[in-house]
Amino acid sequence: MIRLEVGETKNSDGRTVKMTDEAYTSLVPCVSGKQPNDFVFTRDNGQPVRDFRQTWKNACTRAGVAALLFHDLRRTGARNLRRVGVGETTIMRIGGWKTRSVFDRYNIVDESDLVDAAEKLNQKHRERMSRSK
Repeated sequence: MIRLEVGETKNSDGRTVKMTDEAYTSLVPCVSGKQPNDFVFTRDNGQPVRDFRQTWKNACTRAGVAALLFHDLRRTGARNLRRVGVGETTIMRIGGWKTRSVFDRYNIVDESDLVDAAEKLNQKHRERMSRSK
């Protein structure tokens, strides 16, 4: 589980979210040999990583996505959850959005979602037409 304690989030609300298998596998090396209250992300000398903005910027530049902000991943996560059929209320709880209007500002629909919606309608229409023959 990933637990964000009350007061540790932007809106000060705590929340708990179950990790995906991929997240778990990625984080196991970060916590190996640590105590439950130790920081997950630490430097080689054991000091906690408190600010990773420059490291993030350098990594994004090397990856060819220099304009990617870490916060953009929140929108991507919401969009990916919606695409696999997770309900928006659940997505809002995972992402920490308290109101529908704030969630809507993230505008998690993109052009490929619109193409997908049209294709789903086309498929339903084709199925109806083939049954009526």
